[in-house]
Amino acid sequence: MASMPFHLDVVSAEKKIFSGMVETFTVTGSEGELGIYHGHTPLLTAIKPGMVRIVKQHGHEEIIYVSGGMVEIQPGTSTVLADTAIRGEELDAAKAEEAKRHAEENIKQQQGGMDYAKAASELAKAIAQLRVIELVKKRR
Repeated sequence: MASMPFHLDVVSAEKKIFSGMVETFTVTGSEGELGIYHGHTPLLTAIKPGMVRIVKQHGHEEIIYVSGGMVEIQPGTSTVLADTAIRGEELDAAKAEEAKRHAEENIKQQQGGMDYAKAASELAKAIAQLRVIELVKKRR
């Protein structure tokens, strides 16, 4: 039995990347993985770098990488407000690998402080992109 559809928007500072009716979506919140269905309790929480896995009507899936942001759940509608959002199939594996290497190098060179925190954040984003790329490859 299919669940009741509800409206989802995924937006970033640059553009609206998705808007439509969905059966469910998952996103990594600050406290862990969130699976959202119609009728979910209202919620506003931070999201971590990772993916938004959308199950549209009729079971079609879409994967979107987000670099962080917020998710707002309201009755009948949800919004993912991402710092950056990129469709999974549009991610560049070579750029993500290079960003990962660069962040790892920066972590090795730092002794602490803000530069370390920034490098660790960049590493988390690169790893999240690579996970999304791998998932998209497996689904093809």
